[in-house]
Amino acid sequence: MQLDISILYEDDDVLVINKPAGLIVHSDGRTEEPSIAAWVAETYPHMHGVGEPWTSPQGEVIDRPGIVHRLDRTTSGVMILAKTQEAYEFLKAQFQARTTEKVYDALVYGHNKEDSGTIEAEIGRSRQHPKHWSAQFGKKGNLRAAITDWQVLLRGTDEASGEKFMHVACRPKTGRTHQIRVHLKAIHHPIVCDHIYAEGRPCLFGFNRPALHARTLIIAIPRGEEKTFHAPFPADFQAIFDILYKKQ
Repeated sequence: MQLDISILYEDDDVLVINKPAGLIVHSDGRTEEPSIAAWVAETYPHMHGVGEPWTSPQGEVIDRPGIVHRLDRTTSGVMILAKTQEAYEFLKAQFQARTTEKVYDALVYGHNKEDSGTIEAEIGRSRQHPKHWSAQFGKKGNLRAAITDWQVLLRGTDEASGEKFMHVACRPKTGRTHQIRVHLKAIHHPIVCDHIYAEGRPCLFGFNRPALHARTLIIAIPRGEEKTFHAPFPADFQAIFDILYKKQ
């Protein structure tokens, strides 16, 4: 499988990669397409059986070698994988205890009066669109607690469309599906070009996917100290940042 996967760090226990946007982490059991899991299985066959398999709604057991956490198909950025079962358990415990630190870059619509804040809103399936997710403030039901810290790094206006935008750094304290995307929508600043949570809004800056990148992961690795891993910006982010930050 010829995939251009950039390796950021590797030792006997872990593999840290910069996941490209558009690539799924593992199969959904319905379609056959390239994935991080399939790339790992081919490139690192000794990682077969590491981690926990996933059973699809159709009952198919999907192998997920080394997969400790996930990024959305459309999200680029840093991911850590375990090369042994011991490393998997070590890393998984940190994600469950919420001791890891993750930083995401997002371009969002609109301007917020505040420079930073915390979004604390439970996440569950959307009632209008059951395949989507929704953030609910103070409601009860089949919802999961979710917390995201955010900070504005830059405000501006797109000259072509007149749309106001912000460059925001997000630090999720929990790891819910679509968490950053639904939380930013909940405060009325959805991510630029998010086809689900900003439907109908113009895609700015040439993006053809949600403008979300997992920039940093801080985590302890087995037989080592706490490490900080950074994923370089992909071409779509770098192109607009070269323009925006040269104006500052």
